[in-house]
Amino acid sequence: MARAQAQQRTRDALLDAANEELSTGGWSKASLETLAAKAGVTKQTVLRHFGSREGLIEAALRRASEIVRKERAQSPIGDVPGAVRNLMDHYERWGDLVLRVLAEEHRIPLVRKGTDRGREVHCEWVARTFEPQLANLSDEMRERRMAQLVAVCDVYVWKLLRRDMKLDVPQAKIALIELIEGLEAD
Repeated sequence: MARAQAQQRTRDALLDAANEELSTGGWSKASLETLAAKAGVTKQTVLRHFGSREGLIEAALRRASEIVRKERAQSPIGDVPGAVRNLMDHYERWGDLVLRVLAEEHRIPLVRKGTDRGREVHCEWVARTFEPQLANLSDEMRERRMAQLVAVCDVYVWKLLRRDMKLDVPQAKIALIELIEGLEAD
């Protein structure tokens, strides 16, 4: 049991090191040696746990995706202010990292695979969270409204509100609620 726990701590340290590199935009430059050193292990340990640099990248992206999925699953269904609170809390924690990952997706196929999965998770979140608002619409209107909600709730809208327009969190939440509720007025 102690051995299994030690192995898990090593895996977690490696995944944390990989996520740290990802958060600074260093994936394309990060070597196995660098990642191993950050985790306090050898290159051989990385290879034993993940098989390759790409294996570590894939595992780090998979772990991040599961964390995101769990956080986003806490969003209340049909409650626009509650959904915005969940979304904004998520973007405040992960938004800058997500933007850096998106900037790397064209260079690293595994990262692109992760961002594609992230887009699926986002669409699933929108469909689940706003199901009451989508339920009674015609198929055509539902498809269009779904696209609108996916766009309005996208990380780039968060970036525009928080980073570019420099709204504080409460004002950005209000702006996002107003955007979503404006769709319902149609």
